Amino acid sequence: MWTFFLRRLIVLLAALVFVSLLAFLIPYMSGPEPAKMIIHSRVANLAVDPDTVERMRVHLGLDRPLAVQYLDWLGNAVRGDFGYTFTDRLPVSDHIRPAIVVSVTLALTALALALAVALPLGALAALKPGRPLDNFVTFLTQSLVAVPEYWIAPMLTLVFAVNLHWLPSAGWRGPEYAVLPAFALALRPMAYFTRVTRAAMIDVLEAPYITAALSRGLGMVRTIQRHGVRNALPPVITLFAMWLSGLIGGAVVVEVIFSIPGMGRLLYEAVVNKDIPMLQGAIVVLVAFAVLVSTLTDIIYVLLNPAVRITDAQA
Repeated sequence: MWTFFLRRLIVLLAALVFVSLLAFLIPYMSGPEPAKMIIHSRVANLAVDPDTVERMRVHLGLDRPLAVQYLDWLGNAVRGDFGYTFTDRLPVSDHIRPAIVVSVTLALTALALALAVALPLGALAALKPGRPLDNFVTFLTQSLVAVPEYWIAPMLTLVFAVNLHWLPSAGWRGPEYAVLPAFALALRPMAYFTRVTRAAMIDVLEAPYITAALSRGLGMVRTIQRHGVRNALPPVITLFAMWLSGLIGGAVVVEVIFSIPGMGRLLYEAVVNKDIPMLQGAIVVLVAFAVLVSTLTDIIYVLLNPAVRITDAQA
C-alpha cells in the first residue's frame, strides 16, 4: 500500500514540475521577448526604445540564466504568487481564487445532477439487458453524447430564460444562476455515467455473490443496494474524476455564454488579451487540480477494490 502511495506521489510531483516548466516557457514561445511584451501591454506606442527594453529586462531579472529564472518563478508559484496581470495590474492569484471556486461549484453541481439520473437509469437498464428499457437508455445516451454544449446552452437560454422567464440567462449571483449552465454541462457526462453504470452493473449481477444473496431470499433491490452498488462504483468514480478535472477548465463555452466568472472564461480572456501571467497561473492551477483529483481517485479506487491492493502488494 505504501509503495502505491509513494509511486503516486512521485508521478504527481513529476507532472507538476513538467507543467510548471511549460507554463514558465510560454512567454519565450509566444513571439516577442518577455520584456518587450510587458512594455507593449502597458503602453500603446509600438515603437519601443531598445534601451527601455534592456532596462526592463534587468529590472525583471530576465538577463539572468534561464534556469535561475525558472527556479525563482517556481518558488513564487509554489507560494501562489504568479505575478501581476497585464490587463488590470492586480495579482493573478486574486483572479484565480474566486474563479476556481466558481468552476468547482458549477462542475460539482453538473456532475451531481448527472449522477442522480445516471446511476438509477443505468442500474434499471442492467436489470433487463436487451429489453425495451435498455434499448431506450442506449438510444438516449447515444443522443446525449452527440449534443454539444455550444448548441444546448443557447437553446436552454432561449426556452427557459427568454421565453418562459423561469431562470436568469447570465451571471453568477445566486443558486438559480447555476441551473441552466449546470444542466448544459450535465448532459454529456450523464450519458457516459449511464453507460458505465449499466456495464458495471451487468458484470456485478453475473457475479456468484449476487446469486448467493438472491438464493438466501434477499430481494433484488436490497441485493443491489448491499452488494451491487459498491462493486459497480469504482469505474463510475474514475469517470467522475475525469469529468471533474475536465469541466473545471474545459467549460469555456458554457461559462462564456452564461457570463460565469470561472476558470474557463478566465482562460479564454487571458488568451484573447494575451495576458501571459494570467495564462501561466491558470494553467498551473488547473493542471495541479487535475493531477490531485486523479491521485485521490486512484487512492479511493484502491480502498474500494481490495484486489487492486493485493496486486499492488505483489508487484
